[in-house]
Amino acid sequence: MDEINSKQYISVKLGNDVYGVEIKYIDSIIVMQRITRVPKAQPYFLGVINLRGEIIPVMSLRRKFDLEEDEFNSLTRILIIKPEPTAAPVGMIVDEVNDVIELNNEDVKMMDYDEKDNLAGYSIGIGKYGDELINILNVPGVIADKEKS
Repeated sequence: MDEINSKQYISVKLGNDVYGVEIKYIDSIIVMQRITRVPKAQPYFLGVINLRGEIIPVMSLRRKFDLEEDEFNSLTRILIIKPEPTAAPVGMIVDEVNDVIELNNEDVKMMDYDEKDNLAGYSIGIGKYGDELINILNVPGVIADKEKS
């Protein structure tokens, strides 16, 4: 496949929805572990974990996207994300990690969002993979977003 016209994504599930996370942002994928709560953090930050001696904040994508509350099970994973090579890593909890998929640029429809839509900055478009539609996450937008009060 033409590398310039395609990108690789990890497909993950949140509830019944499938999301794509561009592979360049993923540092590692780990099993769910105990999260230490941090007082006065944003509601979607569940706390921090100690990963190989590094303290990493962990966010719930379900809370961030106003979905039903997390239910952790044997499939639950934490994606360790680096939004930029020099940025500190952040953990994102997903219900399940599926496959690495490759999408051509023409298979991704960029979305135009209403500026007032709170979730607008979280998605860059919808990818078509076989018969499945995959919401492509705007990883820097999801992580950098500050709660709008």
